Amino acid sequence: MARVYDRDVPSKKNSEGSEEASDGFNHVGREVKGKTHTYYQVLIDSRDCPYVRTQTEAVTFLGNQDNSRSLYAIPGLDYVAHEDILPYTSTEKQPLQHELFDKFLVCEPDKDPPFSAKDTLRAWQEKNHPWLELSDVHRETTEGVRITVIPFYMGCRIAQSSTVYWWRYCIRLENLGELAVQLRERHWRIFSLSGTLETVRGRGVVGQEPILSKSQPAFQYSSHVSLQAPSGHMWGTFRMEREDGFTFDCRIPPFSLESKQEQSPQPAAWVERRSPSFPEEQAGVEPARTGARPGGVRGARLAARRTKFVVQEQKRATLVLQTPRGHPSGFLT
Repeated sequence: MARVYDRDVPSKKNSEGSEEASDGFNHVGREVKGKTHTYYQVLIDSRDCPYVRTQTEAVTFLGNQDNSRSLYAIPGLDYVAHEDILPYTSTEKQPLQHELFDKFLVCEPDKDPPFSAKDTLRAWQEKNHPWLELSDVHRETTEGVRITVIPFYMGCRIAQSSTVYWWRYCIRLENLGELAVQLRERHWRIFSLSGTLETVRGRGVVGQEPILSKSQPAFQYSSHVSLQAPSGHMWGTFRMEREDGFTFDCRIPPFSLESKQEQSPQPAAWVERRSPSFPEEQAGVEPARTGARPGGVRGARLAARRTKFVVQEQKRATLVLQTPRGHPSGFLT
């Protein structure tokens, strides 16, 4: 489960309810309430990778070696909201192609659902969920362009007698309008608990200036940020240009950067070492990452008890294992 802070939903002043208050405010200082939504962690079918406008190796974390600067990537993993899932029943023994499928799941055709989690999946989930679990989701729409932000804490490292805390953040842009728009510039503000406030500007994101059209309305990417403090905040804008020449600033909803108690995971054999050293970006500077691939959107997710299959936008199947109710997060492979 995740807390979704949707700044498009009108808030009721002085209302009393079970909603949790956001630890951030929007650009005019309005408090935003968080509502609980089900999210899934999914595996993306490798046959879909050339058509998915997202980085297929965007889930990253730090290794458990003391002060190691290595960055590890989990291939073909993504996160999806429950409302974006389309269930269906597959008759194939292996309904999607992914290198983790056989390691995590076993086919039991006489059972319902016909796939069960292996001990490998349960052990991997237990060991790595602090670094992969989703807790907060932030959304805001400007001029028909919706921005969704999901932050993840990655861990900390000691560098020259100071502690550096690292986060990754996943951003999805969706064009809900009729006219195509193109992302031209980014403008970030990063506040650290230590009292520093930094501004970062640049062309595009991850080396691209993606176009969001009716046929390809979404684009998703991940990046990293570091602070010399255990917590902070980020917010900003994307400069967008519509096909009719109109330009506007699309707000990036503010989100918190919160650290957790250290339990650095041991990378498994199937986890790819992304680079020999972790990039030394300052707060808010986006590293040069593998660009998102052209094509459709969304994939599928894994969790733990019931097995479902989904097809998204006429693409191939992606597997969803739904976690039991009460699990700290609605995903986990």
